[in-house]
Amino acid sequence: MSVITVHRSTTSRKPLTLQRLRTMHAQGEKITMLTAYDATFARVLDEAGVDCLLVGDSLGMVLQGQATTVPVTLEDMAYHVRCVARGNRAGWVIGDLPFGSYQESKEQALRSAAVLMQAGAHMVKLEGGGWTTETVRFLTERGIPVCGHLGLTPQSVHALGGWRVQGRDDKAAALLKEHAHALADAGAAMLVLELVPSPLAASIAKELAIPVIGIGAGPDCSGQVLVLHDALGLHEKPARFVRDFLQGSNGIAHAVRRFVDAVKDGSFPDPELHTY
Repeated sequence: MSVITVHRSTTSRKPLTLQRLRTMHAQGEKITMLTAYDATFARVLDEAGVDCLLVGDSLGMVLQGQATTVPVTLEDMAYHVRCVARGNRAGWVIGDLPFGSYQESKEQALRSAAVLMQAGAHMVKLEGGGWTTETVRFLTERGIPVCGHLGLTPQSVHALGGWRVQGRDDKAAALLKEHAHALADAGAAMLVLELVPSPLAASIAKELAIPVIGIGAGPDCSGQVLVLHDALGLHEKPARFVRDFLQGSNGIAHAVRRFVDAVKDGSFPDPELHTY
């Protein structure tokens, strides 16, 4: 049986900080983000120059074979955050707060966030607007960086009626924009917009002072995120916003570098191919 050893990168890239991410955003440099769930892929992403490593509860679907992210537990998330932290050297690690770990109260959210931060996360991400605002404020006042998540929020997929684009009509768009501003005002340092029409995402990104990271939200966001397995062409029925970066590359590491380059130079996402 062979054993895979994780080697630390010998590159000179300095560890990213929240201040550095803010500077990148202020200077107009696109921010790159991919999901990571283990030490080996964390190393690959880190050495390829990915800015943010998202330990997403998407692991429930791509690793565990679940139909949604709902069954993922806090213990699952803490385990994978620890794995990613061991393989990462310079990337900014974000851990998802899973379903049921923050909805009960602000105090529950703090306890859950502490678990992920102690496991090695630099920031936690939670889904939803409106009711999450005070939770975001509560966490940030206690020194925990928070990333919001609006649009298609996978933990609420049953309530949303499936995997559908959000904010299509005027009323829904206005509410989504209201929630985005409220989260930023509450102290969220970053926001993910998922499955949102490109013009709406562009408007939100322009109005907010924090980085807005898109996934199926068009090219005018502050950066882009994909599930790693999607970016490597491992999804049987890829969504419209997905591009297979492994196709035509010289291996996984090269594919990840292609993703980084495409986001940085603005060629991904393509307005004609990958947006709504």
